[in-house]
Amino acid sequence: MADIQKRLSELAAAVDNPKERLEYYLGQGKKVVGCFPAYTPEELVHASGMIPMGLWGAQTEWKEVKRYLPAFACPIMQSNLELGLRGAYKGLSAVIIPTLCDTFRCVSQDWRFAVEDIPMIPVTHPQNNANEGSTDFLVSEYESVLNKLSVITGMRMTDAALEETIEIYNEHSRLMQEFAQTANDHLDVITPAIRHIVMKSAQFYEKAEHSEIMKDIIEELKNMPKHNFTGKKVILSGITAEPTEILDILAEYKIAVVGDDLVQESHQYRVLIPEKGGSAVRRLALQWKNRKGCSLVHEDFKSRGEMLVELAKANEAAGAVYCQMKFCDPEEYDYPICARTLRAAGIQVLQLDIDQQKGSFEQARTRIQTFAEML
Repeated sequence: MADIQKRLSELAAAVDNPKERLEYYLGQGKKVVGCFPAYTPEELVHASGMIPMGLWGAQTEWKEVKRYLPAFACPIMQSNLELGLRGAYKGLSAVIIPTLCDTFRCVSQDWRFAVEDIPMIPVTHPQNNANEGSTDFLVSEYESVLNKLSVITGMRMTDAALEETIEIYNEHSRLMQEFAQTANDHLDVITPAIRHIVMKSAQFYEKAEHSEIMKDIIEELKNMPKHNFTGKKVILSGITAEPTEILDILAEYKIAVVGDDLVQESHQYRVLIPEKGGSAVRRLALQWKNRKGCSLVHEDFKSRGEMLVELAKANEAAGAVYCQMKFCDPEEYDYPICARTLRAAGIQVLQLDIDQQKGSFEQARTRIQTFAEML
């Protein structure tokens, strides 16, 4: 059995240096497709015989991107386009960009004209996924994506390949769900930053490979005695909780993360692809129809607040940290609703601004210290 620290170090290395992972797959003669957040149908890439790799930006200074986006655009999109303009994504056969908000729509067209050496494949999700025709529409979008992917591979994805991919992705999602629960018995080992690394690292591995690592980690955790954590427990919500310096500050004040509602993390794994419902492509579209409680998905009556309360209570969390991506209108709209619902249930709420520009974290430290004293 692999040593858990060795496995965790492998995942940390992938998160610290995604370029190395890209070179690893290119060295195997495989094609790699960059997947912008969020909910990009990477299963279609995988079933087409290529490696999907997540593009979530980085802590980087924005220079070139200022010619295309205003300063108040989403930090992740700013960073992704900046890196694309610098040539950091050289080697990718394409990128897939969903159009889930106004900034996504702008970036898709900016990329088309600014990063000419890496083809851009757009995909439009019906944000009102409860609409009767939403699944049919998304199936047509997926078919369009497949047509463009077939140009890259020179062959058409088969239904059998997608069926196999669905099994791989559902198994991986179950393992990530199991990890999230198992980790709560070992909060001495699975610190907030380590938990984040495990979740994020899946973006840089072929999912069957990542599943094998996760099996080792879960088994090793289960073989360890349960840890009696005496600090404070919280859940996280938002798009992402990066940079990790914020998570390290949580640990500094003896705050553990016992659950999350982050798009970059558990959101990806909490809804499985249905086993029934038609063709493999249609079932993939039905997964989107089953998603709720996210700022990027339209709901007539927001369920996210109630879902956060349920998540906090199920994991005995006294507080929730709302990781507010700067300039993210959908998240800003959801915050008052979520905060009101959480506080009504007796759960303390801390809102933290999330950015991808390098800077000081002292303001965040002061706010987290105060928050810890309130829990």
